[in-house]
Amino acid sequence: MPPKFGTSGLRGLVTELTVACVTRYVHAFALSCPIGKGLYIGHDLRASSPDLADVVGHAAANAGLTVTCCEAVPTPALAHAAMADGAAAIMVTGSHIPADRNGLKFYTPAGEITKAEEALIQNALGQKSTADAVGSVTNATDVQARYAARYQAAFDKALGGLHLGLYEQSAVGRDSLADLLRSLGAKVTSLGRSDVFVPIDTEAVPADLRDQLRDWAQGHGLDAIVSTDADGDRPLLTDEGGTVVPGDILGQITAETLGADTVVTPISSNSGVAQSGRFAHVLRTAIGSPHVIAGMQASTGAVVGYEANGGFLLGFTAQGPTGDLPPLMTRDAVLPILAVLAQSAKTGVKASVAQQPARFTAADRLQDVDVDAAVAFIDQLRQSATEREAFLASLDSTCAEVDETDGLRMTLQNGLVVHLRLSGNAPELRLYVEAPSKDDAYEVLTTLLPILAGTILSQVTRFSL
Repeated sequence: MPPKFGTSGLRGLVTELTVACVTRYVHAFALSCPIGKGLYIGHDLRASSPDLADVVGHAAANAGLTVTCCEAVPTPALAHAAMADGAAAIMVTGSHIPADRNGLKFYTPAGEITKAEEALIQNALGQKSTADAVGSVTNATDVQARYAARYQAAFDKALGGLHLGLYEQSAVGRDSLADLLRSLGAKVTSLGRSDVFVPIDTEAVPADLRDQLRDWAQGHGLDAIVSTDADGDRPLLTDEGGTVVPGDILGQITAETLGADTVVTPISSNSGVAQSGRFAHVLRTAIGSPHVIAGMQASTGAVVGYEANGGFLLGFTAQGPTGDLPPLMTRDAVLPILAVLAQSAKTGVKASVAQQPARFTAADRLQDVDVDAAVAFIDQLRQSATEREAFLASLDSTCAEVDETDGLRMTLQNGLVVHLRLSGNAPELRLYVEAPSKDDAYEVLTTLLPILAGTILSQVTRFSL
């Protein structure tokens, strides 16, 4: 099965990301999209990433581009530097997916590629480079420092007095994030550093990690624990008890703290953002940052965007506690972490979360699913009310409304929301649940996930007969 290209760029098994495959996509990007003053290249800490970054660099230079190699840096740091310098960028990362997979994220000088630019790249695949000469290759060592300076100016000493745990695992920005938090006044305790790649999905934090975070928080007397996914564009933040704060709640608090009047967020995000009455406009989109960006570009004023994974996009010049915060049109993990911690410094993260509308989300996924079986099952639910009621029978309520903006989102008579969606870049079926209480959300999630797994398995068996 060849690598997939779409919402999160190019993704696939490392064995599928051959020199020929990567070169085709780099050349197509160079031929079809604005490149500006050259191409910046960064990578995460997967074992396969440095070699893939070398392939990208050679392909870009052979396409005549001026190449700047930035080595191991977070995605938003790479994008921040490239956009500031009027250059394009490619980040080598598979984000939260396992180490046997990897990928490329593409950025023009304006930010993450749009859906229209995705189509341009697809149409340019296979075209030959028209470069007359090989481009130059240089190295940059200040990318992370420039990114940190952005937040030091806006949040100087705003974290004074806080004792934070930093769950380091294998995140590419782990050392720089520790330095930044300390520069803003926090005491930082390192937790869980790993030399082996650890895939962290901030939308689906497993139970054993949740238990570990609670043990760390209570054992060290922490005010919060912070972390990110592998490439630093999705945040993970706990309250003082070690309970994970969902990414969309981080988004809601951050949007309000920054004074946004328009919020753009996918259909999978917590609906409390609209119920709060704190924003003039709330626009719901299909899932994926390109859809969020498109919605932000169609909006005016103080607009922000975020996803259920917590990745936050800033579309206007906001004010931090100590200075300006310029726009950054790419998913970012650091901004929601700092904004929520600064806002909660006196009362605690738990109190800030409690001020949000009483809507709670939980999410998990089935991995390595049979995609055909999953598609067939979702189609059955989409087409048949009887099939929907059978699937939801354990919830003691019936489906009142169906939304097909992205996947299948079912709103029940009792206010529960059950949302199924196939991943666009991995063989995964995601299950999102929204409920009036945290306990209800997780109870529904743990009830439906094994039912879903068994149903998909029966579909596979049916197909094989």
